[in-house]
Amino acid sequence: MLTHEKISMKKVSNFKTNDSENDDDGKLRIDKFLWAARFYKTRALATEEIGKGRVKINGALVKASREVRVGDELEILQSPFTRRVVVKALSHQRGSASVAQTWVEETPSSLAARLALLEHSRLNPEPALSITQGRPTKRDRRTLDNARSGGAAPDWNARWSASIDD
Repeated sequence: MLTHEKISMKKVSNFKTNDSENDDDGKLRIDKFLWAARFYKTRALATEEIGKGRVKINGALVKASREVRVGDELEILQSPFTRRVVVKALSHQRGSASVAQTWVEETPSSLAARLALLEHSRLNPEPALSITQGRPTKRDRRTLDNARSGGAAPDWNARWSASIDD
């Protein structure tokens, strides 16, 4: 007869771990790395962006299962600019933003392009952003129509083809 101690040991011995998650041989799935390094909020978003072809490793399109290594250059399209970063360290866990920044280093050309785009957007703002209100209300439209017609009140009898006086 098996005792409680023998049963629990038997369960532990049958338990298998996922070696690809636990080994630390300097490689990690790209979707997990992008999530851990805080490029995307969830792993599902990272996988979706990889599937859309917005992530490249060393200039080649990849799948979400592709493993990234230290020294690889990632090209990540995050609208409106493309970030090129070199992987400096890997982590299986999502850390704080300050720690995640130490895992990658942005290339000087990418940083210069991003700063130039930010300066361009600062000097040339989007015209639609200057609109403070949305669509005019019915009352606002009537006020605008009155102002355009010279301020005269509308002649309601002019709308009808027949009148009582005829």
